[in-house]
Order: sequence, then C-alpha cells, then structure tokens
Amino acid sequence: MKNVKGTVFKYGDNIDTDVIIPARYLNSSDPAELAAHCMEDIDGEFIHRVKEGDIIVAEKNFGCGSSREHAPIAIKAAGVSCVIAETFARIFYRNAINIGLPIIECPEAAAAIEAGDEVEVDFDTGTITDVTKGSSYQGQAFPEFMQKIIDAEGLVNYINNR
Repeated sequence: MKNVKGTVFKYGDNIDTDVIIPARYLNSSDPAELAAHCMEDIDGEFIHRVKEGDIIVAEKNFGCGSSREHAPIAIKAAGVSCVIAETFARIFYRNAINIGLPIIECPEAAAAIEAGDEVEVDFDTGTITDVTKGSSYQGQAFPEFMQKIIDAEGLVNYINNR
C-alpha cells in the first residue's frame, strides 16, 4: 500500500453522514455526482478547494448517523486520500474499508493537526507526519488484509480479483 500526502481539511466532533453527503443527493449512486456535493452543508468551499490526495482530519465519532455507503464514496470520489480521526463510527469504518477509502484512528494527530497543514501517512507503520509542523504521531497500522482490500479499491474488487 502506498503512502499518501496531502493538505488537511479539519472538522470537529460528530461529523455525521448527512453532513458528509446531504440526504437530498442520495437518489444518486454516481460517485462523481456524490463528490460534487461532499461536505457542502458544513463547508461550502470544500469541493472547490479539495485536490486529489488531500486529507480530512476530524475529532470524535466521524461518520456517525445513518449507515449509508454514500458518505465514504463521496469522500473518496472527491479525491480525499485518507481520513484521520480520533474515532470513527463503526459502520462508517467498515463502509470506508469496503469501498477502499483508507481511514486511521489517532487521537493525538486528530487533536494537533490543523487545517491547511501538509500531512503524510505511512499505512504500513501507521505513522502520521505533520510535515508543516515537523511532528509525527503513531496511528494504528493497517493489517495486511485491509491493505489488500484498499489497494484493490474495495472489497468487491478484492474478492473478484481472487
């Protein structure tokens, strides 16, 4: 699994799936359409500023709320390479891995990293480096089987390739 590096978009606690992708867009399953509305109710400029490889950092309980896969699909399709949070809602965590969106829990990184920081993540070791501040944090490394699912761009592709 490759390392990622990007600019941070920072959010707080309890970012729910209705904020990640508002319910009014759930009639579409097209990743590009979902991406066009990603985070718009909490950050109207997000979709205009996000670049391929950028990283979302949030605090507690990211992805809470309904169990729809639309939320991680919207984030991934918007170009986000990784989400770092203090904690994730369990169903969001599972959905993210299932669609191939890398996510990593690290309370210290979630607290210290700020919007606009340049951050690099090494998925093999779980090391999160805030390049802007010269700080490193130890997150949970991805087990090999999860790395294979993410590398395959999701669980369905992983199973189909086997």
